[in-house]
Amino acid sequence: MYHYGFLTTFFLVFLVSAKVTLADTIGQRFKEAPQYYNAPSCPNIVTTHDSSLQDVNPYGSEEAVHVAMTLDLTYLRGSMAAILSVLQHTSCPQNIFFHFVISSSTPTSNLRATIATSFPYLHFELYPFDDDSVSGLISTSIRSALDCPLNYARSYLANLLPLYVSRVVYLDSDVVVVDDIATLYNVDLVDDKVLAAPQYCNANFTAYFTSTFWSNPSLSVTFADREACYFNTGVMVIDLNRWRSGDYTRRIEDWMELQKQMRIYELGSLPPFLLVFAGNIVPVDHRWNQHGLGGDNFRGLCRDLHPGPVSLLHWSGKGKPWARLDANRPCPLDALWAPYDLLQTPYAAALES
Repeated sequence: MYHYGFLTTFFLVFLVSAKVTLADTIGQRFKEAPQYYNAPSCPNIVTTHDSSLQDVNPYGSEEAVHVAMTLDLTYLRGSMAAILSVLQHTSCPQNIFFHFVISSSTPTSNLRATIATSFPYLHFELYPFDDDSVSGLISTSIRSALDCPLNYARSYLANLLPLYVSRVVYLDSDVVVVDDIATLYNVDLVDDKVLAAPQYCNANFTAYFTSTFWSNPSLSVTFADREACYFNTGVMVIDLNRWRSGDYTRRIEDWMELQKQMRIYELGSLPPFLLVFAGNIVPVDHRWNQHGLGGDNFRGLCRDLHPGPVSLLHWSGKGKPWARLDANRPCPLDALWAPYDLLQTPYAAALES
């Protein structure tokens, strides 16, 4: 009996190890997601395949919904869950195009295969982001994960994405969407605003900048004519044409360069966005970013939902639901993330092989 159990275990291990696939490089293997179809009321979108035409929409229609995310190995499990949630809750999943920004040092073919294997019918493209283009501008923050160059890629979407993408919803990898993403995508960017996001005017805005910033009149005057409110950059609608014409990437970089000379903030890529856009965005209903579910940046404490309806759950903060679930120390709200988890266990993978 002992030998039978040993041989069974050995055989299962052999099946997993002998099948050298993309999972060996990625380090994770994911299940195939269901295929989702458009509702009868959805507009038909005809795709083209000439990727050399950067200013031509491959969908040939303005009805497409463009979603941008970053992909890296650390948060890949969260990204897969986010993708699934978007497709599952939208009325027109076949009209969604995903734009994934990855580090230029990440093996593109393996990530592409991972996405295509779990989502065979997904419309998507990968865009390498040169870490060196921003690494010299990054200052250390209160949490090392925030200092990753890819965390700053959201400031470069207008440069990375093709010209046919005039508008995009940017989503962090630690979100779950439980409403139709098209509703958020189609928000009215009135008064030539560049960006829309849920904003929180009851937050202590001054806490996002140092005393050096507030005590310097030439710096604090930045917010003199604005009702500056906090907004979370993990969920944003961006008009990329207006961003490009306004050269907003350079404006953000200017603040990052100043930060290297005199420390005016502590928290990663968020403060430069606030400096450029706070008080000058289109406010979106708070239901579209129930943020902070990861807990605070120091202790990772569990959080409750904010009052009101929910369209998007966001595990911003130190604690990620997949890590807490794996450690058998989940927060109550992590149970809302678990149904979207596509990670395949080694045992299940061996049985399917």
